[in-house]
Amino acid sequence: MPGSGPDDFDEAERAVVTAPTPPEPLPRPALDAHTHLDMIARGVWGDGSPQERGVPGGRPPGPTQVMAAARAAGIVRAVTVGTDLESSRWSARCAEEHAGVYAAVAIHPNDTAGVAESVLAEIEALARQPRVVAVGETGLDYYRDHAAPDVQRWWFREHIKVAKRTGKALMIHDREAHADVLRILEEEGPPPRVVFHCFSGDVAMVKQCAEAGYVMSFAGNVTFANAQPLRDAAAAAPPDLLLAETDAPFLTPVPNRGRPNAPAQVAYTLRCLAEVQGLDLAELCDTVTATAERTFGPW
Repeated sequence: MPGSGPDDFDEAERAVVTAPTPPEPLPRPALDAHTHLDMIARGVWGDGSPQERGVPGGRPPGPTQVMAAARAAGIVRAVTVGTDLESSRWSARCAEEHAGVYAAVAIHPNDTAGVAESVLAEIEALARQPRVVAVGETGLDYYRDHAAPDVQRWWFREHIKVAKRTGKALMIHDREAHADVLRILEEEGPPPRVVFHCFSGDVAMVKQCAEAGYVMSFAGNVTFANAQPLRDAAAAAPPDLLLAETDAPFLTPVPNRGRPNAPAQVAYTLRCLAEVQGLDLAELCDTVTATAERTFGPW
């Protein structure tokens, strides 16, 4: 969605929302590998709860406030992700202006319909900025019909080329399109660093991604009661190919499902991943930090 500043939030759209429970601080620093600070700043929560927009206590938090809360939980970095040209510009500016914030830029597959091909040139120019660490989120979404599959596939191929030309990681959105995403990556030749954001595959797909060296980033839905297959997939992933993310404002993890999401909440997802992996939490924090630096860094 288009990015905007916190002052653009429409007061008439506020709703009463229960504030999330802050997580206990992590034993070691970690990061949120995928969030949308522009949407948080606009008060868009969109967790599928009855109040999709609303802020506890009034005005939505801006990046400074969000990152202060994140640091209190041990989350010292976040990658804020563009979904169209406007939000990609916003994300790149946000990364320049806020310590610990980095950006990814792209046209989301659901937003590709009717977009002029000339937009790619500006996406590539943004991707070349030093604090823009990834081209994304791009990929395929066959769950929604916001853009025709052939249009999505063209844009995905072009984003792969941009990632390779700029030397940045490729951040993939893959929803009910596993086979085509993997096929197109193989046909185009993947860039050296590939991240499957909000990984949604099964154990068999984990093995395919691991063989290719693709990083798998798990979001808060891995904590949901009905997500045992996703936890099985997380358990099967090599620890050095794991990342954790919020995808905020979406997919708030348990125990705050249905409440506003923000980068601090990834601490709950990391605790879940440590449990399914059978790893010490501090060890997992160190491992995902090293994976993130290898994928997005050096910071």
